[in-house]
Amino acid sequence: MLSRLLSNDLPRSRWLAALLIILFLGLAFAPVLFPGVKALNVAAKVLVFVALVASFDLLLGYTGIVSFAHTMFFGIGAYGVAMALNAADEPSWGGVVLGVLCALLISLVFSLRVKAIFFAMITLAVASAFLTLASQLSDFTGGEDGLSFGVPEWLSPGFMLMEEPLVTPLGEVDLNGKLITYYLIFLSVTAIFLTILRIVNSPFGRVLQAIRENDFRAEALGYRTVVYRTLSNVLSALFATLAGCLLALWLRYNGPDTSLSFEIMLDILLIVVIGGMGTVYGALIGSVLFVLAQSYLQDLLRLAGEATAGIPMLPALLTPDRWLLWLGVLFVLSVYYFPTGIVGKLRERAALGYIKASP
Repeated sequence: MLSRLLSNDLPRSRWLAALLIILFLGLAFAPVLFPGVKALNVAAKVLVFVALVASFDLLLGYTGIVSFAHTMFFGIGAYGVAMALNAADEPSWGGVVLGVLCALLISLVFSLRVKAIFFAMITLAVASAFLTLASQLSDFTGGEDGLSFGVPEWLSPGFMLMEEPLVTPLGEVDLNGKLITYYLIFLSVTAIFLTILRIVNSPFGRVLQAIRENDFRAEALGYRTVVYRTLSNVLSALFATLAGCLLALWLRYNGPDTSLSFEIMLDILLIVVIGGMGTVYGALIGSVLFVLAQSYLQDLLRLAGEATAGIPMLPALLTPDRWLLWLGVLFVLSVYYFPTGIVGKLRERAALGYIKASP
């Protein structure tokens, strides 16, 4: 049953399987295990990035297409929700549907017969233009200030299913709209993750990998590579748009820096490399590690600076203001010790151990 749910793409490593189970259970029970506003925000951000990074890995890791416009589709989804729920009289979900259709149309245009560096540069230019438009069209997007909006009552933090907290073996939890929103995101991301896993392990996914390895050979075998690349681009854009919708629902706000910033695109690339390119599981592991480092590294550096107050030089190096420096150091170390990503490294070690154990 589990094998079918994972599309027969098992972790193939005991350590990897244990890590994936721990992370999945941690995210599933985050509202109980990690009470507090910041912890729940971090868990929700991890979930959104899992969907976003997995959708980008479908494009880069499995099809070999380099795109810098992924955050544009992410922003389209977020702005679709923001504009739909920002209606003054009666909020409508029509904006969400319109955003998804817009993302699909743009992804189809991107999939014209443009390849390699030319495709990457075109996507970068269009994404930059879209960011500028979102910043300037204040009547529709709120401009630099963005849009704050209300959500349906059952998703609002003030909504309570029960007046008293629910007592569980792990602790108490308030059954409010925030909790409902979190599990809506959790279930949606789980569905997106399993869908992408099914896609990459289907015959369609095998063709995508063949295109990644040798485009000309796949064409010679009779596959219309332009059609497969187009479908890959469209599917990747669709899942990124859905991830943007989930982010906007959680934050109840969206602005250019929230979903369209080029820094988010760099974060996606870093997470793909850390987790493992061409491995959907890498999206989960990489997102957890990166978002945790991004959210708590300053706190850890503050504690480390206080603990080493009497040692020359160290407090200056461990100041929270230098968290980006240490984040870069962690990234360099991860690439050095895990050149194929964490998932790739664990699978390589498991395969090597199996070979050595074989008679």
